[in-house]
Amino acid sequence: MTTHPDVHLPIIGWREWVGLPNFDIARIKVKVDTGARSSSLHVSNLRIFERDGIRFAHFQVHPAQRSISPAIEAEARVLEFRSVRSSSGKASLRPVISSTIELLGVRWKVELTLASRDQMGFRMLLGREAIRGRFIVDAGKSYYGGKPRKRRKSS
Repeated sequence: MTTHPDVHLPIIGWREWVGLPNFDIARIKVKVDTGARSSSLHVSNLRIFERDGIRFAHFQVHPAQRSISPAIEAEARVLEFRSVRSSSGKASLRPVISSTIELLGVRWKVELTLASRDQMGFRMLLGREAIRGRFIVDAGKSYYGGKPRKRRKSS
């Protein structure tokens, strides 16, 4: 029998709710994707610009799945542009930003590529670089961090 040296790490499921405090996003549903090296955030109206010789990205984040509302305006410094190969095999050059993420009460910095993920099932992917050494993934379960309460429609 083989034992794992990191069994003391918290367990997360293949999908979770995370916070992005830099963008005042309390929760966004992510797919934890150990097959993806980098993490990716769905954005719209992406615009790259320079301020004092430094590149920035201005964009909108739509944290609610299958909805464009609310649209959160955000801005972040561009660290670099990275070639990323999608699950269909197509490569594209994407801007990379750094952001704080919160999951299970833990906050840390991650690099996020910005992309249009309209055709994808999740607004954000959490890749293996972001979770390495922090969590163990239970591929058969979801929402170890809990699910947000559904809002009741008022009549």
